[in-house]
Order: sequence, then C-alpha cells, then structure tokens
Amino acid sequence: MPILFYVDDSKDDLFYLDYIRRKQQVDVDLFCFSNPQAAFEALEERLERGDSVPDVLIADLYMPLDSGSSLIARLRRDERFFAMRLGICSGSDAVEDRERALAAGADFYLEKPLDFTGFIGNR
Repeated sequence: MPILFYVDDSKDDLFYLDYIRRKQQVDVDLFCFSNPQAAFEALEERLERGDSVPDVLIADLYMPLDSGSSLIARLRRDERFFAMRLGICSGSDAVEDRERALAAGADFYLEKPLDFTGFIGNR
C-alpha cells in the first residue's frame, strides 16, 4: 500500500483529503501534517526506526512561516529522500506558481481540490 505524506496548514484541506480517501476507498496510508517541520521530523523518525520513506509527499505551496517549496527544496538536497515523489499543491493556477514549485524540485504540481488520481494513480 502506498504511503502519502500531506502537508497543509488548512485543517479543512487536511480533513477533505482524508474524507475523499475514505469516500473513494483509495488504498493508501495517509499521514497529514499541519506544517513542514512536523512532516520533516516524522520523515526522520521513520528512517530512525528503519521504516521506508513515503512513496509521495505533497505540500501546500502557501503556508505561514515555511512554504511547501522550501520543504521540497530541503528534501531534494537530502539523499535520504531521493526515492520519494514530491509534489506541490495550491489553489493557484498561476504559471509562476507552477514554475516556482518545479524549480524547487517538485515532480508535479496539483491544483486544489486534490484528486487522488493526480498523484497515486500515476505512480
């Protein structure tokens, strides 16, 4: 079963993705985090336990204090996380936001509301 880490400061968006997962009966282990630092610490804890890294990590582009693109760039610089597919999501459809996300090292860019086929179905 794929493992997905989702990072978003919006409690509504975190709830919505889990709701859609259950409603569509998507077979994925979903871990939600409200900030990038909590997600990074959870990744390090997984490695310390000898667990594999998630298959996919998606971070919201716009969060207070730390952006999703900063988290993606940090993970891309760390060889322990090279195997993960990394994505940025946002309510924005601006070309500049998409380009900035990809320049930070994201493998893909998704517009909200998220659809599991956008990142799990295309593995």
